[in-house]
Amino acid sequence: MATPVVTKTAWKLQEIVAHASNVSSLVLGKASGRLLATGGDDCRVNLWSINKPNCIMSLTGHTSPVESVRLNTPEELIVAGSQSGSIRVWDLEAAKILRTLMGHKANICSLDFHPYGEFVASGSQDTNIKLWDIRRKGCVFRYRGHSQAVRCLRFSPDGKWLASAADDHTVKLWDLTAGKMMSEFPGHTGPVNVVEFHPNEYLLASGSSDRTIRFWDLEKFQVVSCIEGEPGPVRSVLFNPDGCCLYSGCQDSLRVYGWEPERCFDVVLVNWGKVADLAICNDQLIGVAFSQSNVSSYVVDLTRVTRTGTVTQDPVQASQPLTQQTSNPAVSLRRIYERPSTTCSKPQRVKHNSESERRSPSSEDDKDERESRAEIQNAEDYNEIFQPKNSISRTPPRRSEPFPAPPEDDTATAKEASKPSPAVDVQLPVPNVEVPARPPVLTATPAPKGEPAIIPATRNEPIGLKASDFLPAVKVPQQAELVDEDAMSQIRKGHDTMCVVLTSRHKNLDTVRAVWTTGDIKTSVDSAVAINDLSVVVDLLNIVNQKASLWKLDLCTTVLPQIEKLLQSKYER
Repeated sequence: MATPVVTKTAWKLQEIVAHASNVSSLVLGKASGRLLATGGDDCRVNLWSINKPNCIMSLTGHTSPVESVRLNTPEELIVAGSQSGSIRVWDLEAAKILRTLMGHKANICSLDFHPYGEFVASGSQDTNIKLWDIRRKGCVFRYRGHSQAVRCLRFSPDGKWLASAADDHTVKLWDLTAGKMMSEFPGHTGPVNVVEFHPNEYLLASGSSDRTIRFWDLEKFQVVSCIEGEPGPVRSVLFNPDGCCLYSGCQDSLRVYGWEPERCFDVVLVNWGKVADLAICNDQLIGVAFSQSNVSSYVVDLTRVTRTGTVTQDPVQASQPLTQQTSNPAVSLRRIYERPSTTCSKPQRVKHNSESERRSPSSEDDKDERESRAEIQNAEDYNEIFQPKNSISRTPPRRSEPFPAPPEDDTATAKEASKPSPAVDVQLPVPNVEVPARPPVLTATPAPKGEPAIIPATRNEPIGLKASDFLPAVKVPQQAELVDEDAMSQIRKGHDTMCVVLTSRHKNLDTVRAVWTTGDIKTSVDSAVAINDLSVVVDLLNIVNQKASLWKLDLCTTVLPQIEKLLQSKYER
């Protein structure tokens, strides 16, 4: 029987149940395009291999929903920011927590890794942008200028600049060596959701809820062109690796744009809804979207997409033709980024016997790190992706193999590819009410209330390979005494988190109670186990234990595995 010819340009690859509760954030690894990280309202960060059904690793430690996640370029570190303002960095190769960073006073909306130095940038709903030294656990600089939540942060390819987009309709460019804002780009009439640097040229793209994409010249600090008429808010954009075009993940379509002059090369219909992130691997574009607890992945075959040359007009915009292409995309129109010839090593572990970095083992942040874990869920996939740990150049799994497309006439294959996989056994970190909730962790290096210290003007040399060459060493200040306002703020954080926990638990108990009223004890216990909340199981066992006659053999077979989980957990009873 002859193999049917694959003629699809775009197709749905997979749908998975990524968390036990709603998914709140996700990101693709940009180097391989095959690693996916998801953050959920269950306070976990889960790691997946695209087109595989099982979770590779589950990262715990956050006590409030995870609002933002980001992988570094080599895909060996991951950073996650929570609703309470805390940030955690995990080492994926070592499968353990690396750092806990405290200081923001509201949701973490955006994160990015420095491409060469050992730094993380974070943007928050508190309007602040902070630059963190991963090695020292400290905030080394704070950038203030936005008046509303900072939605997206990106370091430039050479690591010298930081671009920020915010709900205040502006894009700002920050100079890391000078420690100040270089330029502000006004023009958008709605919240700016995403910014992206051109991979080679001094060019920046920004996408907004005003349904426009703007291109900014980073030498003249002015707008180059503006793409109008997007079908909805712009949430995800990505430059082609060679810089020839820009991809925009629109509502149910992928659009391919040029900018000098502005033009639309192609429109590919993809039924992906609100796509949250894009990546490119082996001439295929991968898009991921989430809805409630589900995450869906889609593939577009870029060999079948027009990326340069002839203009392809959107049928809806046929009455508004775009200007024809007049420039050669292979010829750079502006300055090229100068990158270091080698890259920095991974963040070094801080030796606790160092005099300058010695910390009390009983400090709150060290305790917090001990309670944060990286649980390997699928050893086979984990070893394939992250081991051997010390390899000089880790190659992502099967990078040379493109994702297979289902033939157009093979509907069974297409349905199978989009079939939801069974839920991963993710244990919710919900504390039993009999165990007091751990109070919020206070930062060991509180941010000063005044203006941040400006880096001396004499230190204006380019960023080198050593992080210490472009940012001065920061002395750790003494723990400041909390004023009443700060103390109340910390108490409220814990209160809101506990309210979320108890509301979720109350909802789960109501579900079990509805089954209990039918008089079927076995079904009630099964429903409690299915909810995957150990605290509900404990509550139900407390009731069953009051009447020994309720215990039957089939009930024991259901309860015993849950008791084993409880014995290995942090619950006291």
